[in-house]
Amino acid sequence: MSKAALSFLILAIMAIAADQLLPVSMDALGTVAKAAAGLFASLFVVALFVGRRIKFDPVLRQAKP
Repeated sequence: MSKAALSFLILAIMAIAADQLLPVSMDALGTVAKAAAGLFASLFVVALFVGRRIKFDPVLRQAKP
């Protein structure tokens, strides 16, 4: 798992935890926390896909003259 994917996973978990810990009277802030959790979860999935496709090739290939 890449560092970006791990970061988005942690942010999504923190947003869910913040939503659960908010009092019921702060409904608007709870909606924002749920939206943030959805966004971070989506970015986590995207980061997982991107991390699998992009591979670092340490050998620099040069065209033969």
